[in-house]
Amino acid sequence: MTTGNPFGTRPVLVFSTPPTPNGDLHLGHVSGPYLGADAFVRFQRMNGVTAWHLTGSDDYQSYVVECARREGSTPERTAAHYGAEIAETLRLMDIEVDQYTVTSTDPGYADGLRAYFSRLVESGSVAPREDAALFDGETGAYLYEVDVSGRCPTCHEPTGGSICEECGEPNSCADLGDPRSGRSDAPPRRGMVTRYSLPLHEFRDALAAHHDRGRVPDRLRDLAERLFRRDRLDVAVSHPSAWGVAPAEGLGDEQVIWVWPEMAWGFLHGIESLGRRLGRDWAAGAPRPDWKIVHFFGYDNSFYHSVLYPVLYRLAYPDWDCDIDYHVNEFYLLEDAKFSTSRRHVVWAKDFVGAHNVDAVRFFLSHTRPEGRRTSFRHDAFADVVKDVLLGTWQLWFADLGVRVRDTCGGQAPRVGPPTPVQTAFRDRIAERLAALTACLGRDDFSLNRATRELAGIVEDATRFREETGGTAIAHELAAARMLAHCAAPVMPRFAAKLAAALGGPAPARWPSAVDLVAAGTPIDLAGQEFFSATTTPATQEAAPADGEQPALLPWLRDLVVSTVQLTDESDLDRATLVELGVGSLHAVALQYQLLEQLDVDVTVEELLGERDVTALARLLEQKATPEAVAELTDEVVSC
Repeated sequence: MTTGNPFGTRPVLVFSTPPTPNGDLHLGHVSGPYLGADAFVRFQRMNGVTAWHLTGSDDYQSYVVECARREGSTPERTAAHYGAEIAETLRLMDIEVDQYTVTSTDPGYADGLRAYFSRLVESGSVAPREDAALFDGETGAYLYEVDVSGRCPTCHEPTGGSICEECGEPNSCADLGDPRSGRSDAPPRRGMVTRYSLPLHEFRDALAAHHDRGRVPDRLRDLAERLFRRDRLDVAVSHPSAWGVAPAEGLGDEQVIWVWPEMAWGFLHGIESLGRRLGRDWAAGAPRPDWKIVHFFGYDNSFYHSVLYPVLYRLAYPDWDCDIDYHVNEFYLLEDAKFSTSRRHVVWAKDFVGAHNVDAVRFFLSHTRPEGRRTSFRHDAFADVVKDVLLGTWQLWFADLGVRVRDTCGGQAPRVGPPTPVQTAFRDRIAERLAALTACLGRDDFSLNRATRELAGIVEDATRFREETGGTAIAHELAAARMLAHCAAPVMPRFAAKLAAALGGPAPARWPSAVDLVAAGTPIDLAGQEFFSATTTPATQEAAPADGEQPALLPWLRDLVVSTVQLTDESDLDRATLVELGVGSLHAVALQYQLLEQLDVDVTVEELLGERDVTALARLLEQKATPEAVAELTDEVVSC
């Protein structure tokens, strides 16, 4: 089978767009560039590629100034606070970053940026140009980006200054329809301002040559084609502001290098910083032809990454043919509406993710992230995937397989003879899943949507095979579980490592090339393992019961235990633990699923098989469940 390494020995430098430190990351942010870049790097490393993930804190954004003004702080303190929060959120999501650049405090960053900008000016293409601009009608403040909004001059949809999130095309702010100032209620006034500017329309051919060199989705090629239909496209690359890095050349007033052209330098600076720690002689001022750069970003940043930056690199380093692949995602919505912090329509990653559910969250975000279309995070859909797929299918299969290995094979992978036609066909289906996963996690056809479908397909194939064979072909099911552990590693690293350990192996480090059996005699520890949990908040503390009080849920739970375990002797059931009643790990997982399905509460296998008797367990369930759910189930028991 062909492996997933198209890069050879080249260093692969994977960038997720540096987030703006004007707030923490919500699930919409995480689902896009950051999760995508992390999974991409993990997969490439499993295929022997020397790949790194680089990002950072994009401190000099005008949005940081606006946030500081709103919170009564300073841009410096605001950037430092939220930059640290963002880094912690990435860590909680198991998104590993090899280089995190903090632009406002990184030593040498500002001087290097000035030198880079001077190269642009020395090229002759970046030069002072007087153009129309907008100013606040009351204060006279210069307006751009966050401080002005209106209608896009291209698609006529509502937009902020400088870039349209809908069509992806830039605006000059002065060309906005119905402009509104964010600094006062007074209508903006037009005026003239001199800024450093780039005549981007002169570089159509250079950009086309660049796009022919790397991976460029059709959506980005279409954007470039639309932009170059304009007669002129003059892009201001400096703006009047007190927050940012002033160019060495100056313009006689307080201007800074615009943060978006700055980011092009920031990527090179990040490479140099990473190289210094790795002992590589990489220099931002002398980019190397063997660097393979990969960008992950949202569509609203497409103009900067795929149009503006290649032209800037061409001007600053005319002898460097930058080789860049582009991966773009659309907007991720929340319950079919845009994430909005101002309307409190947001799910912060820190409030949603913990060690107990990070793999489930990564799986769901990968499954639903907006690839080629806008998609939406829905709480009920997430709960359904956890309940029906991860708990109701995956975990039940693992538990059942573990019990069969324990009871029929002495807890070890069995020896096998020549495969039957049915077993060969099953192994072939898993091999097809492997080939599909190799493709959709690779460079050209990267898609986490398809990857999660193939991962789920492995389990679906395995459970169907179990039914076809009566659960007797254990070795081949273990081979499928081993394949799942390896192929899930880029998407669900903790789950993959835990499953691999339960199958007697180390955490997956190499991408598989074939469907291999687990070596005969390998200890298998699947029975009783808990891989997923539906709990998203800390467990409720148990309250002390009143003397003689019987939990309302006890009759319902008693019936559930009897039917699940098929008890014939119900005497003293209320005061017995589930273990004393003969409940093993497989029955416990089945009970766990029923409790989630009927009562909408999640109880761990450890809680079910612990020292609580059935009465105490009923009391625990009442504390975890909503009063409405308890009332509905107790009413059903009474009516029966």
